[in-house]
Amino acid sequence: QVQLVESGGGLVQAGGSLRLSCAASGRTFDSVSVGWFRQAPGKEREFVAARTWGAGRTYYTDSVKGRFTITRDNAKNTVDLQMNSLTPEDTAVYYCAASRPFISRELTTTGTYEYWGQGTQVTVSS
Repeated sequence: QVQLVESGGGLVQAGGSLRLSCAASGRTFDSVSVGWFRQAPGKEREFVAARTWGAGRTYYTDSVKGRFTITRDNAKNTVDLQMNSLTPEDTAVYYCAASRPFISRELTTTGTYEYWGQGTQVTVSS
């Protein structure tokens, strides 16, 4: 069982930066892959970034490549999402997610993830 709590959302001007953090509880954290998703009003939840367990391979959706960075600290049970050069199109509720243990495929789909945080709002003003 893994429980996730996000923090770090807020209001920022276009071009600014935010760092989201996800604190995880559970003894199996180092064996799960983790991801960030976002959901804007009236839209489906979409993949943003993921990092696998073990080798720590990273994946990003095209629109955030070069601007967002996902990191994890297994010793602290945290997953962070550093977001730079934010645009109004990045405005959404951001969710942290964790897979079942030893899953490292299909990380861009919501169905791969077993555990979800409650979400944190990110608003980027123009």
